[in-house]
Amino acid sequence: MERHPLVATRQESMLLIIDCQQAMLKVMDGWKPIAAQIRKLTVAANRLEVPILLTEQYRKGLGVTIAEVLREIKSPRVFHKEHFSACMEPEFLPTVEAYARPKIVVVGMETHVCVLQTCLDLIRAGYQVHLVADAVGSRVTDNRDIALALMRDAGAVISSTEIVIFQWACRANTDEFRKILPIVK
Repeated sequence: MERHPLVATRQESMLLIIDCQQAMLKVMDGWKPIAAQIRKLTVAANRLEVPILLTEQYRKGLGVTIAEVLREIKSPRVFHKEHFSACMEPEFLPTVEAYARPKIVVVGMETHVCVLQTCLDLIRAGYQVHLVADAVGSRVTDNRDIALALMRDAGAVISSTEIVIFQWACRANTDEFRKILPIVK
């Protein structure tokens, strides 16, 4: 059966983790639940063979990706950037294109800055963006909420960690489902 076009199948998806870096922890309240959701997605992506790409914004100033996220990724591929939109970096879109996955599941920080601008440019480039609302954060909740609405208006699919994980798994009573079941329990 052909799936609905808004389902993020694991065969069509990649996970993009935007700027979950050390310096953000100092200025963002409530980052731990966001990191926990990102961790769940990285574990599921690893177990279901969904490729993962990380970005780091101005690493010299903001530090490296936080350990809570990084330790779950088998062999992290990190893309360094200075623009708020990763798509503005000359090698970013070719890097994404190399994965040959039309659906980009996006998580990270800050929702209203780097996540928003990258998502808008990914949509403009023809990708279907699945923004995981419980796995993105901003220093100010209003900014996060406004950015979510903006991305929905621009065509992003607003999703959640469990929605994505169950779409990737697709079916119960399989080895793949048993691999991800502990993540969502």
